[in-house]
Amino acid sequence: MVSIQTLLTTTPGTLAKNIPAEFAGLLQKWVRLNNEEDLPRVVESVSELNMLHADATSNSKRAVESCIISLKQVNNVRFVNKFFEAVNQRLQVGGYFMGYVETADQRRDRLMAKYPKYFNRVYCFLDYWAKRVWPKLPYLKHYYFLMTGGRNRVISEMESYGRLYSCGFRLIASEQIDGKLYFVAKKEGEPDYNQEATYGPLIKLKRVGKKGKPIKVLKFRTMYPYSEYIQEFVYQRNGFGDGAKFKDDPRVNSAGKFMRKYWLDELPMLLNFIKGDVKIFGVRPISRHYFSLYSKDFQEYRSQFKPGLIPPVYVEIPKNVEDTQAIEERYLKAYEKQPLLTDLRYMYRFVTNILFKKVRSH
Repeated sequence: MVSIQTLLTTTPGTLAKNIPAEFAGLLQKWVRLNNEEDLPRVVESVSELNMLHADATSNSKRAVESCIISLKQVNNVRFVNKFFEAVNQRLQVGGYFMGYVETADQRRDRLMAKYPKYFNRVYCFLDYWAKRVWPKLPYLKHYYFLMTGGRNRVISEMESYGRLYSCGFRLIASEQIDGKLYFVAKKEGEPDYNQEATYGPLIKLKRVGKKGKPIKVLKFRTMYPYSEYIQEFVYQRNGFGDGAKFKDDPRVNSAGKFMRKYWLDELPMLLNFIKGDVKIFGVRPISRHYFSLYSKDFQEYRSQFKPGLIPPVYVEIPKNVEDTQAIEERYLKAYEKQPLLTDLRYMYRFVTNILFKKVRSH
């Protein structure tokens, strides 16, 4: 391994001068390069990445980099995922990508401190709607990008991570420096190239259906965009809380907390019921990552059944994954013997929990 400090002090040309101190500190802490030829490449746009690739090819040099540093703030990138995908294409597997973003929380703190009391709240509200909500509205977002070029958008921390993961990266580290969030990510695979990514109120989520086949369930959005890509990241960082849900899930937005409490987010799944993807009562349609947390034997057993709109975990509230598996297994074994009677009995207990015990989703 080569010391980053050695690279920064011995690199010919202007490369070392072009690396800001914020990135230099992260480089020394988190990046491990193999030799002195693995120099960090500093870029600001997709066009620079394309030129870098062309130069490397024409000069018979390596077209695959070990470390790329982006000096352009993510909020000002017109097509964020296309830029991340271009970085991914230039990096070798295991290569590092470094960049920075001003998160929605950091932006709010900056504006609240900049403007006078009371006025700052109004300004933050208008700024959020103009530069966060408008760019995500169907039919209207075209005019936003036409007027602004996509600059200075409001992006949450979780959306930034989700976009990275969707483009084949894994977060190594992140640090807040001077009101910005600097990140170090490592390439682990190819981008997902998700052509169905949505930003509006209605979303499609990939879930495990009967016989293990993937289904796409419809829900109202309760999380920041691209949150489905960082389930494992949130699980490893926070673990589980009450109800076998991720503890203090940072992906859930303010409106989402209210909608989840009263199950409003699941109303669009009625369309999945009409299509035949789910039945009224049954085990919850879950993500591939959550599915992988069950034992192998139970995964095979669970896959024999169609998932449902109303799961048995609303009848018995679990504390962890093991509880969830046990509750679902009890329901499925009873359903296997007496399908109609079991669903009627569980539905009665579910309604009783809501009306008399005030049980709500977490």
